[in-house]
Amino acid sequence: MRMNSGTKKNSKPFTKNELKELLEEKADLYNRFSFIETDPISIPHRFTKKEDIEIAAFLTATIAWGQRFTLIKNANYLLDNMDNAPFDFITSFTKKDLKPFETFVHRTFNHVDCIFFLNAIQRLYKEFGSLEAAFQTEGSEVKNGIIAFRSRFLGNNAPQRTSRHVADPSAGSAAKRINMFLRWMVRKDERKIDFGIWNVFKTSQLYCPLDVHSGGVGRKLGILDRKQDDWRAVEELTANLRIFDALDPVKYDYALFGLGAFEGFRKD
Repeated sequence: MRMNSGTKKNSKPFTKNELKELLEEKADLYNRFSFIETDPISIPHRFTKKEDIEIAAFLTATIAWGQRFTLIKNANYLLDNMDNAPFDFITSFTKKDLKPFETFVHRTFNHVDCIFFLNAIQRLYKEFGSLEAAFQTEGSEVKNGIIAFRSRFLGNNAPQRTSRHVADPSAGSAAKRINMFLRWMVRKDERKIDFGIWNVFKTSQLYCPLDVHSGGVGRKLGILDRKQDDWRAVEELTANLRIFDALDPVKYDYALFGLGAFEGFRKD
C-alpha cells in the first residue's frame, strides 16, 4: 500500500498517522443515528425481533442502489405488504398473498425477482432455520459464506435475470450490497447502528462495501490502488483498513462513505 500517496485538500500527502486520525474522526462523526434517517439501514431499525430485522435488512440491501428516497419508499412498500411483520409473512404466505408484489419494480429488480426472493427466503427458513445459518460454511470465511449462500438461495431454478441480483465474488463481483448487509448483521457496534445480531462471522472478518464513494475516497487517500471495482479491490481496500483497526475494519465504511457522499472528498 502506498500509505503516503493520498492527498489532503492542500495536495500534501497524508502520513500513516494522519490517515488513521482522519478515518477515526470521520467514522466517529458518521457512525451516528443522526445520519441514518435517510440511509437504507433505517428500514430494519423499524423492527426489534431478530428474524424481522434480518428479513427487512436483506430485502432492503438487495434494492439498495439508485436514489435513496426511492429505495426507502420501495423497501417500505415491500414491508407494508407483509403487514410489517416480515417473519410471520415469510413463514406463512401462500400464492394468493403474493399478489401485491406482482407489480413491484425497483430499477432492474422487478416482480419476477421479488416473488422469487420471497419464495427463496421462505425455503431457506424451512431448510436452515435462519438466514444466518444459510451463510455457514466450514471455516466460516466470509467470501465462501457468500458463495455458499448464493448457491443455496438460487437453487436450481432461479431465472437468469434474478441470479444477477445475488452477487458472486467467485466471479469477481464486489458484492457491495451483500457486504453491506453482513456489516449490518454482524458488526458489533457500541452505538447500535449496525445490529450485531449474527455470530456466523466475526466483525474482524467482514469486508468493506465497495461503491463509488468508498472506492473513490479510498483511491484518493492512497489505500486503494486497483482501478476496477471488483472483489480484488474489496480485498485490497479491506486489508489496508485492517492496518488501522484489525478488529473492526469496516467501521471505516462510515468514514469513506461520509467523506464521499457528504463532503465530496473523492472529487478532484
